[in-house]
This record gives sequence, structure tokens and C-alpha cells, in this order.
Amino acid sequence: MPKTSQPHNTEAEPRREETPLESIASICTVIVVGLFILSFVFQNFEIPSASMVQTLLIGDHVLVDRVSFAPPTHWMPFVHYRDIRRGDIIVFYKPNPETPDLFLVKRVVGLPGDRIHLRSGVLYLNGVAQNEPYAGMPRDDGDPIDSYQPYRDDFPSIPTTMGNDVTASWALELPTHIQGDDLVVPPGKVFAMGDNRTVSLDGRYWGFVPRENIVGRPLFVYWSFETPEDQMDKTGLADRIGFMFHVAIHFLDGTRWKRTLHLIK
Repeated sequence: MPKTSQPHNTEAEPRREETPLESIASICTVIVVGLFILSFVFQNFEIPSASMVQTLLIGDHVLVDRVSFAPPTHWMPFVHYRDIRRGDIIVFYKPNPETPDLFLVKRVVGLPGDRIHLRSGVLYLNGVAQNEPYAGMPRDDGDPIDSYQPYRDDFPSIPTTMGNDVTASWALELPTHIQGDDLVVPPGKVFAMGDNRTVSLDGRYWGFVPRENIVGRPLFVYWSFETPEDQMDKTGLADRIGFMFHVAIHFLDGTRWKRTLHLIK
């Protein structure tokens, strides 16, 4: 005798509601994952000065890759690691004991063993003049900042006594790294300069960047807002709050929409 099929229950089973403890656990999981990503993988960084114009503008907010330049680890074999190359733009802690927590962004122009000098603002690497279309050169445009300055533009052949803003420690260390007309980059360090060479306070003024000071490399601009050049000097609470209101009011017309997702090279 054939078996009769049992009718299927077409009613949906009632959905079990999430308990408050489970909700808190879910939120905590999201927070922990987010903090991990922000702490070890990516980091937000805002460009505060004009030292990298035209590559990066004041008010550019960039996403920094913290992994590629980190020491390789066995527990994350799928992550891409590589060594630093000439031309890389890096974010790093300024190598200055007076400001140990200050982040800077510059371009690597010299690796360990490289010989570097400038002549009238032109960079010579191992005796060869470099073609750097992004680099700002000294020029006679009526602005005294852009005009030729011996220490800045003929580095390192001019004594540090002729340069402004040179740190005391670098003034003592610099002569020990000069061979002939060149600055020789020592092991474990890189030499970095800003693209906007006439206004950039870079390695010419405070020295080499230790490898361990390098945090990562900026990948792209995720938001850019027109910001005054002197905004970084306004550290008072009233100034900060005032600029926050300015951003809220002028978010649409002050945002540089064309720079959104702009790749950094």
C-alpha cells in the first residue's frame, strides 16, 4: 500500500529576536574589526601644508596604506609587502626629538648608498640630473620665497649657516655624510623632499628618515576641501570649532569634487 505524503507546513517559523547581549556583541565585533583596520591596515591623513603641491593640496584627505612597507609577517601571508623605492610618497614621523609625534608626507629621492646633490634646484642622483616634472623649481616670479636661495637650491655644497630653519642636530650631522659634492644616504635610512621644493621644509633641513619612522604610503584622495594655508597654525579650540562650522556650511561649494578618488603618484 503506497505511503501517503504528509502535508508540508507552509507557515514560516517565527524569527528569533536578537537578545540585548547579542546586539552588544555584534556592535563590539564591528568596532574591533574597524579599529583593527584603522590601526594596522589603513589610516586617514590630512595634508596640512603646501610642501607637496601640485601632487597633494592643502585640505586633501588621503587614505594611507600601513601594510605594504611594514615588516613581513607569517600570520598574514596573503598581504602584499614590498621595499621602499625611489619616487615613493611616504607618510612618516618627523625625525626630530622636538616633535616626535608629527606626521609628514614627502617623496623619497634617495635610498641607502645613493649620492645626492642639487644644483639650482635640479636634483642629481648618483651624478645624473633627474627629470621631475612634479618638482617646483626656483624662479623669478616676484615672490622672494620662489627666488634662488643658495642653501636650499645648491644643497649640500652651501654651509648650513646660510640656511634658515636648519635643526641644530642636522647642522652637526650633515658634514659627516658628505663625500665630495654629494650627500650619501646611510644604511637603514632614506632621504625625502617635498615636491614643492621652494617651500618644503624637508630632509635638507632636518636630515634622513629612519626606516622605522615610515608609517606607510598614501593611496588616494577620498575627500578634498579648500583649506587656508594658515589653518594648521590655528590650534585654539575656538579656531577649530569655527573651521568645523565653516566646513559644515560650505561642504558642497568648498569640496574639490574633481579630486575625489584621485590616485597619488
